[in-house]
Amino acid sequence: MADQRKLVGGHPVIGIRPVIDGRKGPLDVRGALEEQTMSMAKRAKELFEDKLFYADGSKVKVVISDCTIGRVRESALCAEQFKREGVDITLTVTPCWCYGSETMDMDPNTIKGVWGLNATERPGAVYLASVLATHAQKGLPAFGIYGRDVQDADDENIPADVEEMLLRFGRASIAAASLRGLSYLQIGSVTMGIGGSIMDQDFLESYLGMRVESVDEVEVLRRMDEGIYDHEEFERALAWTKANCKEGFDKNPDWIQKDRKTKDEQWEFTVKMYLIIKDLMRGNEKLADKFPEEALGHNAICGGFQGQRQWTDHWPNCDYPEAFLSTSFDYDGKREPYILATENDILNGLCMLFEKQLTGRSAMFSDVRTYWSGDSVKRVTGYEIEGHAKEADGFLHLINSGASALDFSGVCTGADGKPEIKKWWEITEEDQKKILEATTWNPADNGYFRGGGYSSRFLTATEMPVTMLRLNLVKGLGPFLQIAEGWTVALPDQVNEILWKRTDYTWPCTWFAPRVDHVPGSAFCTAYDVMKNWGANHGSTVYGHVGADLITMASILRIPVAMHNIPSEKIYRPAVWNAFGTEDKEGADFRACNAFGPLYKKYR
Repeated sequence: MADQRKLVGGHPVIGIRPVIDGRKGPLDVRGALEEQTMSMAKRAKELFEDKLFYADGSKVKVVISDCTIGRVRESALCAEQFKREGVDITLTVTPCWCYGSETMDMDPNTIKGVWGLNATERPGAVYLASVLATHAQKGLPAFGIYGRDVQDADDENIPADVEEMLLRFGRASIAAASLRGLSYLQIGSVTMGIGGSIMDQDFLESYLGMRVESVDEVEVLRRMDEGIYDHEEFERALAWTKANCKEGFDKNPDWIQKDRKTKDEQWEFTVKMYLIIKDLMRGNEKLADKFPEEALGHNAICGGFQGQRQWTDHWPNCDYPEAFLSTSFDYDGKREPYILATENDILNGLCMLFEKQLTGRSAMFSDVRTYWSGDSVKRVTGYEIEGHAKEADGFLHLINSGASALDFSGVCTGADGKPEIKKWWEITEEDQKKILEATTWNPADNGYFRGGGYSSRFLTATEMPVTMLRLNLVKGLGPFLQIAEGWTVALPDQVNEILWKRTDYTWPCTWFAPRVDHVPGSAFCTAYDVMKNWGANHGSTVYGHVGADLITMASILRIPVAMHNIPSEKIYRPAVWNAFGTEDKEGADFRACNAFGPLYKKYR
């Protein structure tokens, strides 16, 4: 049975604007260019529709202007059409010279790109340079797309470098625009004084165009007590959980372990929590007859649960809901991850959201807990680290209290036979069985979680390319991102056991080696330097090296990136960023983001 809870919104449309030389005259300059110009638009549309998708797995919607745009009236006609079509992102394409200020996208609310054909028959590159300068002069940043090699006028191919820029612009723009109007739902408030769980509503509204919804944790209890959930769904979910979620060992001393009756009751409690939080986030039409208000939900694309300590000192923890809501499937089969941040770390939950919107894959919430140097590993275990870990002189221990997405057990493989965290719509029933088999649910540490509950436990025992992300807020500076590409690390079983037992052995465990540069003073000199420069106690990790897409998305949202290890040739931001400096790209990013400000309104 498919998940019926749906969001309202989150499907931004791309509009293609074919612009053209407006001159008619005796030689009909415009007429000679109509077919070539429209052909560029159609090729871009086909590329986007073939390669881009929304986070729910559906194909991206792309529309082309009904007419080519040579003068301002046609710009207005296109704007009216795009308004009807709900266009949030525009790509202007041309092979020739056009009248820049008359043909450009002047809507301050759209995300803009311009593709000028690199050919010698007509000056498409001249128009590109001119109109990008006009965009900059008017304070409307736009991405410039221009191929390295000259093409013939009748060449219908999109060169590889142009395709890469088009797709990076498209992916990042869709991810950024897909957040508009949707909600972050915080259940509870600040967890144990963690700064990331201090809600800054102005930030979400100004930079992301999102709204903030808040409910007290007691709402979960009210819905349990009053039976405000789908009882048939609960019975189905509980039966599936009992059949598929293996209970692991209980690490607690005998005298504080929960008895069997209590443990069974806590399974029922946590499954009800899961259903109720799903309903709170996205509503549930099955509740409409008896509970029409509760059936609506908060239209939340992500959220967080406070938990510690007011909740967990008495009630079972939220690890089961947090883990499964961030996973690519549940008792109803595969479905888009909801995203529920542990400890209501809003800033880390938003990182998970960015990663999921860009890739369609689940993202892993973790503590960035410990740096293990090569010497420390050898001293404790006798093992000499290898591969990426050796290159980085160690690795980071990513671990959290049972709330990581189960996909990161790393047991699925892609078409090439290599380990992969799949896009959620590619998850098979066999994949789900493997993930569940690799995971146990261990009774919670009753010293930390007096109310009990269960923690998911797995080991990421394979090497995969991953990207770790963190969003931070600094008073007087504002938001910034940190990005670290690297690999999960596979260690021998005996080494895993020794190192894992140095912390909580019942929590999911991932070892991470960032890609380093060995440059003294660099934040990526070694894995130790990454740990030392990381901005908070949490990080969000996604499969693949997607840092370049994250940098492009951040520039759209006007969030600077303070630390990253992305090759310079992969960095792609609006053309006007170069006006803020070409030597110090990181500093230029901060200056540009500050100058243009958030997309939606002034921050503070």
